[in-house]
Amino acid sequence: MERIMKEMIKLLIFPLFLVASACDASNQSASSTTPPATMSKSAGAIVHDAEFYILQAQHGEKWANEDKALDKKLAELRKKHGRPPNIIHIMWDDTAFGDVGIPAIQKVRGLETPNLNKMAEEGMLFTRMYTEVGCTPSRAASATGRLAIRSGMYNIGMLLESHGMSAEEVTIAEVLSRIGYATAFHGKWHLGDIEESYPHKNGFDEAFFTGYNQILSLWTERGEVGNGTMGLFENILPPDPYKKDDTFITKAWVMVAEGTKGGETRQWGDNSHENYMKIDPEAQRRTLEFIERNAKAGKPFYVANWPMLNSFLPLPEKCAVARSNLQAGLQCNIDPFIGKLMAKLKELGIAENTLVIAMADNGPMAHNPPPGGGFAETIFRGGKGDFLEGGARVPAQAWWPGVIEKEQIAGDIIHETDLFTTFARIAGATQYIPTDRIIDGIDQTSLLINGDTKGRRDHVFIYAGPKLGAIVKGNYKRHMISPDPVGEASGIPAAFYFLPADPREKSPMLANLIHLKAPFNRMKLRHELWKKKYPDSKERHGIPWTGIANASEELKAHAKPKMDLSKVPFDPLEYIEHLDQLPFDPNMDPDLGQ
Repeated sequence: MERIMKEMIKLLIFPLFLVASACDASNQSASSTTPPATMSKSAGAIVHDAEFYILQAQHGEKWANEDKALDKKLAELRKKHGRPPNIIHIMWDDTAFGDVGIPAIQKVRGLETPNLNKMAEEGMLFTRMYTEVGCTPSRAASATGRLAIRSGMYNIGMLLESHGMSAEEVTIAEVLSRIGYATAFHGKWHLGDIEESYPHKNGFDEAFFTGYNQILSLWTERGEVGNGTMGLFENILPPDPYKKDDTFITKAWVMVAEGTKGGETRQWGDNSHENYMKIDPEAQRRTLEFIERNAKAGKPFYVANWPMLNSFLPLPEKCAVARSNLQAGLQCNIDPFIGKLMAKLKELGIAENTLVIAMADNGPMAHNPPPGGGFAETIFRGGKGDFLEGGARVPAQAWWPGVIEKEQIAGDIIHETDLFTTFARIAGATQYIPTDRIIDGIDQTSLLINGDTKGRRDHVFIYAGPKLGAIVKGNYKRHMISPDPVGEASGIPAAFYFLPADPREKSPMLANLIHLKAPFNRMKLRHELWKKKYPDSKERHGIPWTGIANASEELKAHAKPKMDLSKVPFDPLEYIEHLDQLPFDPNMDPDLGQ
């Protein structure tokens, strides 16, 4: 009887021990690691979120044995090819899980993506790839290996936001550059319109990029004519005799820019719809040229090609069945490029030494989509902005001929932050991952090489803006922002879901899953205690689009308000430094967090 009582006590106190262990590990980590002032090589351990250590304590010995075999495999590959593997990351916009990689569902939707399907058949199709829920946060997470809340990049940026990602964040391009990789970015950056946040200021050798450009094709004279936007091109309308404030709407911006590490930043083309339509083709041309140039030079490379995907105004090409910008974007743009990319890698003889990840950045713009968008839910409920599966679970696949086994469908949970750590591992650059901050990305090399069930993550924290919206743990999910405010107020929230039986999160369970309330609460507590030890950072602010070598006079006027500053009792530019003090505005996307 005494033995039974002791075992019961152990079971009761074990959850509390986990919390305490997290705190102890925090203190140990803080004392055993030396935060690098720069990107210098550090012997300190990578700091992960608290939940990782719970898993490591259970599986650490097995993982260590697996890692020995993985290190041997990677060393053999490096010896075979004479250099570490090349890495290509393709990430496009706003696509539902069922729109790519599942032919039956594609047929129902009218989509044709033969090259993406072939890529999935020749590699690994992820069924549980999680992302952040919007353009900016997803890109920040991919670039830094950190949840967007940690870098302050949870706002979905629009035109002339006057902010961006801090240069103190460390990108995967910076990590790989330290071991001699050539690095390039081509496409939709979406991580800031201030000079500090430009991609070639953050580790990329060369960059062709857009800043904050959500629905950018509408911000053209053609968009104004079609009432897609109003007020940017006032010549479209008769003069307004009642207009008094000439500073309210800025008339000049940079649609797309180019630059090199340590070199000039220049605007590329004008701000017309015609030039917008050239962005993806030019980005694809540059990516293929970058690959060929470095392959012939025998230099390992990392390139991120993040397409715009489509125009929100009608496309001239008639290659899709439906009048759908999403369909046309995938069918006429992304899929053909995937075919060209795989052919180029095989032509150059580097396919077997190149890892390609292709994925969407978040779910579809199912809420308030532009006319003709074609965005819609498929398997999962919800879309962009939601912490539902439809907002954060995306089509994704990996291709690495001869390394990743063909025709795999992985059921393991993987998060886009994992790509940061995994890329560093296979490149041999983990020593340059910073150890003074939380890195949410978990090394998933074992999943790629050893296959399904060999992943090292069983959980995801899904944020909606600055709020923790939901937690996934294995097959279970809890909405931390309750869809049942009455139940929440009663102290008995019923926002628990068993995902295999309820993938659309329509039937919250109380009686069946009430035993999960405390475990999820402990997860949240460990997560928040760890955030106190390693506080979140903030986005940076400044005058947008400075440092442009070929800036127009209109663009230069951004920093010079059209007024006599001596006649106003405040500095009109001062507010820029305090933008992050404004409360988060969910009205910019009414469905965010709902």
